[in-house]
Amino acid sequence: MTEGFVPLVRQVPGFVAYYWVDAGNGVMVSTSVFEDRSGAEESTSKAAEFVRENLASLFPDPPQVTTGQVVASA
Repeated sequence: MTEGFVPLVRQVPGFVAYYWVDAGNGVMVSTSVFEDRSGAEESTSKAAEFVRENLASLFPDPPQVTTGQVVASA
């Protein structure tokens, strides 16, 4: 991910941060932070394409996509 997808998502306008978490038991969680919704939507499209082309065999279940606004940070 750090060599393939991360450089791709960093190029999306409004990129702030990206996190990939191994939550255990085969569950992976990624979080992308963008300055606006359009960047987040572009990132979601790029992620879907990247997984389809490079990682489909590793992720047999479709991802769950959730979006929202940051209401607090530290």
